[in-house]
Amino acid sequence: MIFRILILLEINQQQVRVLNRIDRLQAILTQLQTKKVIKAQEIADRFGISLRTVYRDIRALEEGGIPIGAEAGLGYFLDDNYSLPPVMFTTEEASAILLAGKLIPHISDKNVDRVFQDALYKIKSVMNAEDKNVLEKLDNSVKVFTGFTEAPQRDSIYLQDIQQALVQSKVLQLGYFAHYKQELTLREVEPVGLVFYALNWHLIAYCRLRCDYRDFRLDRIRELEVSSITYDRKLDKAFEEYLKREKEQHQYFEIELKVSKQLALWLHESKYWYGFLSEQENGDYINMKFLNPDLNGFARWILTMTDKVEILSPVKLDTMLHEMIKKLCEKYQNN
Repeated sequence: MIFRILILLEINQQQVRVLNRIDRLQAILTQLQTKKVIKAQEIADRFGISLRTVYRDIRALEEGGIPIGAEAGLGYFLDDNYSLPPVMFTTEEASAILLAGKLIPHISDKNVDRVFQDALYKIKSVMNAEDKNVLEKLDNSVKVFTGFTEAPQRDSIYLQDIQQALVQSKVLQLGYFAHYKQELTLREVEPVGLVFYALNWHLIAYCRLRCDYRDFRLDRIRELEVSSITYDRKLDKAFEEYLKREKEQHQYFEIELKVSKQLALWLHESKYWYGFLSEQENGDYINMKFLNPDLNGFARWILTMTDKVEILSPVKLDTMLHEMIKKLCEKYQNN
């Protein structure tokens, strides 16, 4: 009896492996439709498989009649004359897209939001009735709340124009409001990438006025025009080099605090804004670790914690806080 059960289990496991591979082959075929050329390493990274397995899967697709081309050093591609039936979304995939759509109004502008909602309508139109009901229930049950007083959504922060310029290697002409000088400056830039951080979109571009790469916050762009002038710059390389240089130039400090358990509860949400990494219980206290590039700003945050916090490291932060407290005492003792 036990022997029979083991045989049945082995058969079931083999069937699962076959089904998993069929699902993967179908997913690889879908991935090949997403770009002109797909590297074998991209496929391996996506599915957590070895390059040897990727080669076997590609060979299996070819044996199944799929015309897949390969170019040494580049990757795989589908024959231009080969057409596939429309891709159908699973309920889980459509639900994930719907959740992303809930965030779009808060991290983009009205133009991008409108286009995304149009795309979502198209996805819903090809789903069966049962899946449509699932999405409708989910749509009514998920809300994104970002605060009591929300800034009105801008008509445009030029996301679509910048994407167009990136794809076509077009020079952008900007009317940019320089916050530190409080003045409007005119810039001619070569866009190399978009980055979203600190709740804002940033354009990374080579500034022809400064003769160097610069970071332009999109909500500070007052005017933008995509010119007919093109430029010759390897975008991927320039973008990665800029990001690497920025990481090297901006030093991050490892910070460790010892806080009361009561304060740890109070910091439940705000700690993430200051680079929270981890926490560990220490008797009646909690040891909390952070990674933050601005010790001055971090010290001002600690001031709000009064006597419920102790700085364990670094010493520089402790010294900085003592100086702030000293200046506060001098100021208010004289009043």
